[in-house]
Amino acid sequence: MKRPLWWRKLKAAVLPRRRIRIVAGDSLPEKLPRFGLVLARDEDEDWCIGMRCPCGCGQTIELMLLREVKPRWDLVVDVGGYPTLHPSVWRQRGCRSHFWLKDGRVYWCD
Repeated sequence: MKRPLWWRKLKAAVLPRRRIRIVAGDSLPEKLPRFGLVLARDEDEDWCIGMRCPCGCGQTIELMLLREVKPRWDLVVDVGGYPTLHPSVWRQRGCRSHFWLKDGRVYWCD
């Protein structure tokens, strides 16, 4: 069940900021952290980000970082370890969540 936008914005404001955890290999772990992101790195090349959907539906979101793949995202991690993704994440199926991740915080789109 998709929560109302006001509830998702309130929840995002009070939850701790998300951090990156790096895993080696060419696949994401089966179980992803509830409020974190997993960066899959193979031979010193970052290739994807995995996270659970912040709306609460529990679905896995996998975002590709490789330059030759479309669609792809850019990842910037600040000195505190907080990630920023560009462009926004918009799930086309399932809960249809649309949000930005900036400095480890989720910002919901209307």
